[in-house]
Amino acid sequence: MTYTLIVLPFVAVTAIVVVATVRRPQFGPRMAASAIAAALLVLLTAVFDNLMIAAGLFTYPPEHLSGLRIGLAPLEDFSYPLCAAFLVPAAFTLMSRRASVDAASARNGSDG
Repeated sequence: MTYTLIVLPFVAVTAIVVVATVRRPQFGPRMAASAIAAALLVLLTAVFDNLMIAAGLFTYPPEHLSGLRIGLAPLEDFSYPLCAAFLVPAAFTLMSRRASVDAASARNGSDG
């Protein structure tokens, strides 16, 4: 199995959850904040992955990689911070909305 195949489910889940929040309030500003976070995480990943690979702390079997690299770091390594930068806020938005709807339903049910 290649790292690309391992990454695909994470990317798919991220895309689905982000799309599910498109109509939520503050989608644009949240995506802008996620993009800034993603840029910073990619920068940190590039720096630290390259340092760790150069130091010999770990290696990747070339037959499991796409072959595309940023320095010494395989491109697949960058999918995890990108997914995290977009998935975590989107999931929080969905869960926050669900919690507020449940709380409102509970209040309306107990008022009657």
